[in-house]
Amino acid sequence: MASIFEFPNPVNDKAARVVATGVVLLAVLFLITGWTILLWLLALGFLARVLSGPRFSPLGLLATKVIAPRLGEPRLTPGPPKRFAQAIGLVFSIAALIVAGTAGVGWAKVIIAGLTVAATLEAALGFCCGCKVFSLLMRLGVIPESVCEECANLSLRYPELTRS
Repeated sequence: MASIFEFPNPVNDKAARVVATGVVLLAVLFLITGWTILLWLLALGFLARVLSGPRFSPLGLLATKVIAPRLGEPRLTPGPPKRFAQAIGLVFSIAALIVAGTAGVGWAKVIIAGLTVAATLEAALGFCCGCKVFSLLMRLGVIPESVCEECANLSLRYPELTRS
């Protein structure tokens, strides 16, 4: 049962950027239309990816099995920061759903606009806001180094730095 809910480590950064592109498309469509069903799709997609990576996420499967393999060799990156970023997306999506149901779709659009900016940075530039927060939390000791040894130890990520 535990293996069903494991997040991949490492992650193909190219696939992560494809997923982010899908998130941008759904989020922009919500910003244009205000259709709350899109918030549900965003939230369920983030939930699926937080629980098990791409295994139960249609967008994640499309990215990892169809699109990313056509983009060349994978570019591997640690999984824990990407999972953390997906969790932040889940929080934003759920917050937007709650706000849409209580304060109105207009306020939910404000939340989704923030999510759109973050997903666009990931999709277009490979800059993962959630990964940066994860790194900061590790430096502050909030997230123990044991969660992501590779994140904490630069020599594991960049072995060429340790060669003489």
